[in-house]
Amino acid sequence: MKLFEHVVNHKLSTITPSEIQDYGNEYDISLTNEQASSICNVIHSKKWNIFDSRERTSLIKEIAKITGPNVARQANQLFLQLTKQG
Repeated sequence: MKLFEHVVNHKLSTITPSEIQDYGNEYDISLTNEQASSICNVIHSKKWNIFDSRERTSLIKEIAKITGPNVARQANQLFLQLTKQG
């Protein structure tokens, strides 16, 4: 795995609900405290690789269950931007 991919996936695996909200605010994605906490629980439930399209899609589907499709779509766009930088 490339160093960049490792760093991004590690950050994802250690993210906190407040960091999720901070990123949401930075990228104009509206989240409640409860949603951020639930997303954090999903992210911490397994080791995700957002550079793998199948895993990323699965994670986005889980996020959609928590936030609805619009927020999940925005999160997917953010993940796609991150994965293109690598």
